[in-house]
Amino acid sequence: MLTPLTMRQADRLVRLAEAAVAERGFSMRYDGAGALVPIRDDDDPVGAAPTVGLANLARTLGGLPRQLWRSAVASHFDQMLPSGERPMVPEDLENELYLRLVCAATIERSWTDRVPEFVPGVVTAPATYSGRAVAMHFDVDSLGVPWEEITRMGLANLRHLKDNVELVEEPGENGAQVAMLTGGMFTASRALVLDTVLRESLRVENPPFGCLVAMPARDMLLLHVVRDRTVIPAFGMLTELANCFFADSPGPVSPHVYYVIGNEWEQVTDYSTGTARLHSGGRFSEALRRLDGEPSGLPHVS
Repeated sequence: MLTPLTMRQADRLVRLAEAAVAERGFSMRYDGAGALVPIRDDDDPVGAAPTVGLANLARTLGGLPRQLWRSAVASHFDQMLPSGERPMVPEDLENELYLRLVCAATIERSWTDRVPEFVPGVVTAPATYSGRAVAMHFDVDSLGVPWEEITRMGLANLRHLKDNVELVEEPGENGAQVAMLTGGMFTASRALVLDTVLRESLRVENPPFGCLVAMPARDMLLLHVVRDRTVIPAFGMLTELANCFFADSPGPVSPHVYYVIGNEWEQVTDYSTGTARLHSGGRFSEALRRLDGEPSGLPHVS
């Protein structure tokens, strides 16, 4: 459950995590399935802390030397559980509330019913950022404002963020180009304001053939603006990058690639055979036909 760690490494992570939360005043134990859960007793019937997943921490530690693990675990829980208290709802929601894309498989199943689905397997959750850590508010009523206001404020604050843009190009004169956007804990969530991202970060507005998009991890957004037949190798690049970042990065969101035109999102990767394939049909196939007649040689990407 705690990939990419070995069983021995996972055991060490669990010991460090249980010790760290105990030092911060919480009584929790590992549930054997990737999370710390409150230990309930007669004096504390509901538990003093929420369930704490360890998947993101495991991914972080997987890239660190063993001697840095203890400090990394301590830092992680300092951010999640400051001063032994749950994150509070800030007074200035107008400037501190965001919408965040979250992989539904990484949160408690009951929470997914409280927030809307953006694309299959990915939900949109209200979140606040204290400058050190992100707190997600699945108890939407605790924010004290209706969902319409949450959406308005969350999208507005996402639009105010800025992206770092790196262009990744396939070798060759006619190679494909993919824009790799980074910059912060809400970069993937900027997919919710894709028109702003295209206009401000890529200097493109209303691309007539749409674009391919991937949001593999919380701090990563991948884009290819569809203009010509380089869309075929671009699909392969995006699929490979999305799988890599989804598998190895903290805060995984989705391994899929999507075709977006206007406000319509269409998943174009299919993993039903165990490898990534282009999902035939739909708007993306129509766009390929518009580009250059009937598409041929569409990729099966492993």
